Amino acid sequence: MYILIPVESDNGLESKITTQADMKTWALVTFEGGKAETVQFSEDRTAFGIDWIDFVVLENKFENYMDFMGEGMMCLVRRQEETVEEVVSAFAFKELDEIGM
Repeated sequence: MYILIPVESDNGLESKITTQADMKTWALVTFEGGKAETVQFSEDRTAFGIDWIDFVVLENKFENYMDFMGEGMMCLVRRQEETVEEVVSAFAFKELDEIGM
């Protein structure tokens, strides 16, 4: 399964989540077996060559999430997590909040 996260730098699992307005790149996490298998980065979220991204995790509930929902992604928002590693850990334990209509 794939998790998309807007981040401020290409620093692996230590990359910090940020708003879409302030992001420098997207992190795409391949999540398998309860952990992050790989993390890829791209400034263009459509450049990963993935047909289906399961989740997007956003900085806050006020982010624009409608495009993601329109593409079939489940939209989640962090609580206190700051890094990709913390977000993935929270995802594994279902500690992220769902954004919905």
